[in-house]
Amino acid sequence: MPVGTQATVKGVPQDVLEDLGVEILLGNTYHLYLRPGVEQIRTIGGLHRFMAWPRAILTDSGGFQVFSLNELRKVTEEGVEFRSHLDGSSHFLSPESAIEAQIWLGADIIMAFDECTEYPADRARARESMELTLRWAERCKQHFEAHKHEVPWRLDPSSADTTGEFQALFGIVQGGMDRALRRESAERTIAIGFPGYAIGGLSVGEPRPQTREVVEATIEYLPKDKPRYLMGVGTPEEIVEYSKLGIDMMDCVLPTRAARHGLLFTSEGRISIKQARYAGDQGPLDPTCACRVCQRYSRAYLRHLYASNEVLAQTLNTVHNLRFYLDTMRQVRHSIELG
Repeated sequence: MPVGTQATVKGVPQDVLEDLGVEILLGNTYHLYLRPGVEQIRTIGGLHRFMAWPRAILTDSGGFQVFSLNELRKVTEEGVEFRSHLDGSSHFLSPESAIEAQIWLGADIIMAFDECTEYPADRARARESMELTLRWAERCKQHFEAHKHEVPWRLDPSSADTTGEFQALFGIVQGGMDRALRRESAERTIAIGFPGYAIGGLSVGEPRPQTREVVEATIEYLPKDKPRYLMGVGTPEEIVEYSKLGIDMMDCVLPTRAARHGLLFTSEGRISIKQARYAGDQGPLDPTCACRVCQRYSRAYLRHLYASNEVLAQTLNTVHNLRFYLDTMRQVRHSIELG
């Protein structure tokens, strides 16, 4: 799932994303809550209409972003008091208000409000954080069940469906790097009951091998007949690995962020297009790639755009990296179909 934190995948128009075959995008409640504001998006008719995106959207609750603020936040049983990274203004997010915001944003999949455990954290701290996340998960579900029918618009206004069942609330498993806590968190989150489950609290600074160990230790306790979502990973190689373990959904800023810094993924390995060696290279970025960038532009031109700090460099680089990731996932699906 490409990340469109602020209702946009940076530098890439929605029609191009459709042509690439993107089926679902991520938005972020924290950022949209601060700007332009949930009320403004609600008034327009929800996130799909606001960003002119007719396909699926998943919104992260903002728990990870609030966690990232570090010195600008204060966590209590009720929720998180934090200062905006934009203007320093004071705000408060609770499980209830995070769910309320996501209901009004109208994303297809919304996430429970959790506390992302920092790394490193000792077992006592990891347990404390896990218990808080579980209590918040209960509150999230209760609020969602009580208010999910209140949205006056539907994704398809002509639909005969009046049940309001157009959103799915996923629970998030925490527990730090402790395998026993991860199992307990998974079992207790399942007991609360959600249509899908996410593994959170990873890619927060721990070594890559440890990430895999925790995923392996967690996924075996999550239902195989419901979506299993690994949040915030990873490289193309990791996508293949985690799919093999049984992960169904992944998101990561890596393909878009790396593109903006000139790091491109190809069938021949990673390329830093800023390097002088590509200045006279007339070949395509990736000779095996069928994306619009590789079919039209040379490495020399892409290197020139980047060296000249042209905005087009970011767009073309991002389009290619997204295509590479989406192709990787298509190959994974094809392999699964072939057994």
